[in-house]
Amino acid sequence: YILAWMGLEINTMAIIPLMAQQHHPRATEAATKYFLTQATAAAMILFASTTNAWITGDWNIPQTSHPAATSLLTLALALKIGLAPMHFWLPEVLQGLNLTTGLILSTWQKLAPFILIYQIAPNTNPTILTSMGILSTLIGGWGGLNQTQLRKILAYSSIAHLGWMITILHFMPALTLLNLTIYIIMTSTMFLSLKSLSATKINSLAITWPKTPILTVMTMLSLLSLGGLPPLTGFMPKWLILQELTKQNLPILATIMAMSALLSLFFYLR
Repeated sequence: YILAWMGLEINTMAIIPLMAQQHHPRATEAATKYFLTQATAAAMILFASTTNAWITGDWNIPQTSHPAATSLLTLALALKIGLAPMHFWLPEVLQGLNLTTGLILSTWQKLAPFILIYQIAPNTNPTILTSMGILSTLIGGWGGLNQTQLRKILAYSSIAHLGWMITILHFMPALTLLNLTIYIIMTSTMFLSLKSLSATKINSLAITWPKTPILTVMTMLSLLSLGGLPPLTGFMPKWLILQELTKQNLPILATIMAMSALLSLFFYLR
């Protein structure tokens, strides 16, 4: 646990200079918000692991067995990656960064906390995971609806995708990893396309067609894939997750998730 915590701290410290390099009030604000949320989450992780060690005498991550410790640890890691209801920092922070740092924050920074959630998931209360997952998919769908800033839309898309991953984590962890891999590939494509087009608002995307038609088509396809439109790649994990949820006798849950995907798809189509 101590090593995992140190790794997360080093990870946080390494991205702060990248965030604050622009000497702009928005960038400084984003770096400060990010630092405070990550420091809070790290303190919670340390507290949870100490509690677990105190009660059970075990410092190993997969053997975290005490319910209070696992719940607290899951909430701390959810705060680290920006799962609802601890998502409020993510759109604000992403909006204050440039597209390269935004790409790192949306992909690479999610890996370490996600692997920890993956390791403790078998001992975690499935209700916590599922409720955070549903809430994330709904908030990720609703939050992006009235946005014109592309970085904020991508932040809400990140929240929604993480919701899908967390919901299925207890039932079929392999699907979570598949979803994470596909999400990272699609988000990287999206950020790199926007960086090439130097677009940060929806209306700046509208004028890119005469300049770079092929790149614009690629961007649109990546967006639709992120939304999960068949026959694109992004549809596959969503389809498999809905199928698994139905097999687990959770049709209502699957229906809510599918409806929330429609919300996301609406603002991607726009």
